Amino acid sequence: MIDVDIELTVRDGARRFDLGVRFATEAPFAALYGPSGSGKSLTLQAIAGLLKPRAGHVRLDGRTLFDAARGIDLAPRERGVGYLFQHYALFPHLSVRQNIGFGLTTWRRRRLTPAQQARVDSLIERFGLSAMADSRPGVLSGGQQQRVALARALVREPSALLLDEPFAALNPMLRGALRRELAEVVRQARIPALMITHDIDDVLELADVAFVYQDGQVVRDVDLRKGESRDHARRALGDERPVESPMRQKLRHLLNDGPAAG
Repeated sequence: MIDVDIELTVRDGARRFDLGVRFATEAPFAALYGPSGSGKSLTLQAIAGLLKPRAGHVRLDGRTLFDAARGIDLAPRERGVGYLFQHYALFPHLSVRQNIGFGLTTWRRRRLTPAQQARVDSLIERFGLSAMADSRPGVLSGGQQQRVALARALVREPSALLLDEPFAALNPMLRGALRRELAEVVRQARIPALMITHDIDDVLELADVAFVYQDGQVVRDVDLRKGESRDHARRALGDERPVESPMRQKLRHLLNDGPAAG
């Protein structure tokens, strides 16, 4: 279970943003959904330990990662979560193999053990990256970069996967195929995933439950496992756009789900 109840404030000069969110779920794949600037990324950073809330707690599968009242604040490396950044944050001077293995190294120990190297090699093969294992990120397509970033997030065998707008950096033509690929990765890893997005199609295609954000708060939650229609789910998520005709839906899916170029 992911259990989050936090309050934090960020300032930028005279500007101030207050975040106060509370949600808990045992769903395999949860989404934080809402417009840009509503506090989704701040929540993910607080869960990962990149931001420190002023109050509240973060718990994962019974482990307390943060608790302001009890003085608990685990370092990011100790939290056991994998983090996929929006623009992947790959190191441009390192190869695919080195990027994936980077999370297993420390400033004291740069070399991987044989077991760790085997783990990296296994992920390279699993994500279809063998042919480019010694290439640098700059020559990879967007889809290939996403696979490298996912492999890096999974190499330490995390207990949860945090996904920050995982498709924002991709050509829309690739998103349908890569959504299916991501769903399969999460299923095989058998760990909960928490994704932030402002794209309703990401939510409808991937999430079991969605927490809707507005102005730094969770204003409602939507259970997407009830088998209700996509149109009903859209309305529950607050999408008031006109419903697409069946022909337009088919055309959009054909465009989005066409052959992926990596």
